[in-house]
Amino acid sequence: MPSSKPTATPPTAPTTIDDIRAAAGRIAAYAVRTPLLESVHLNDLVGGRLLIKAEPLQRTGAFKFRGAFNTLSQIPEAEKSKGVVPFSSGNHAQGVAHAAQLLGIPATIIMPSDAPKLKIENTRGYGAEVILYDRARENREDIGARVSAERGSLLVKPYDDPGVIAGQGTAGLELCEQVAEQTGGAPDQVAVPVGGGGLLSGVAIAVKATCPDADVFAAEPVGFDSMGRSLAAGERVGNIEGATTICDALMPPQPGELTFAAAQGNVAGGFAVSDAEVRSAMVQAFLRLKLVVEPGGAAALAAALSGKMDCTGKTSVVVCSGGNVDPAFYAEVLNSAF
Repeated sequence: MPSSKPTATPPTAPTTIDDIRAAAGRIAAYAVRTPLLESVHLNDLVGGRLLIKAEPLQRTGAFKFRGAFNTLSQIPEAEKSKGVVPFSSGNHAQGVAHAAQLLGIPATIIMPSDAPKLKIENTRGYGAEVILYDRARENREDIGARVSAERGSLLVKPYDDPGVIAGQGTAGLELCEQVAEQTGGAPDQVAVPVGGGGLLSGVAIAVKATCPDADVFAAEPVGFDSMGRSLAAGERVGNIEGATTICDALMPPQPGELTFAAAQGNVAGGFAVSDAEVRSAMVQAFLRLKLVVEPGGAAALAAALSGKMDCTGKTSVVVCSGGNVDPAFYAEVLNSAF
């Protein structure tokens, strides 16, 4: 289990709505404007209108492409040959690898050896070099810093980076536009899966700037609900020692420094969902939306379907953040439901 603290982040200007709008312009020709899906059955289950932002349909199967492309596209031409070095359990790895491929930038990705095989192979498939590490005994930040120093490459953090946060925030701009298109109004609440908080913080900034009356919530696995507990405590706290979860994408030691700062004042609180609730949400996404969602990507949907986020009489948006799930595990989740 991860236990070491993240490396300190240098002070930087906070991400703004203008940064997110600029990011939307940079990624517009490359990223997918993912649909906002709806099911009458799910609406009946929650007693309100439930809209699902389908980021599994994004390039590389997850929202991470947004932040990766926004960040890499700003690297000066003369610096591109030095490459980039991200560390990730899988979705950031794939997002950076594909963005680097499109932009002609070499990429060396640091991934835990227990990451889903699909994510490792997909990352290699985008032309990236993959360095595996043992997340129980080694520190990914230290490995990333060493490789970056040795090769002169840019270290691209998975969430605690202004360019990444701005890129992820484009999903928030889109969902507010789509709710207006589909309902003629604005969402009452938005729930977002949270690992380190890049997606949450970016979406929260965008939503509060464009739909200011909407509440934004974090959705996290039980035992890894450090963002929700950090917001309640008013300071960053770590995850529960020895906790386990099927949500492999949502297991950082604690929220990022920049992401937590952005969440304060923009995020109303958090919900902690169990593995059983996540499994149920994955099944419902398959049955009702025909959408493949990985465990971590289903956390916000799980919060809504379990009733932990009260959707009664409200227009609620949940972000399904990724669909890169191991095929054998996905089959087991579906088969166990019947």
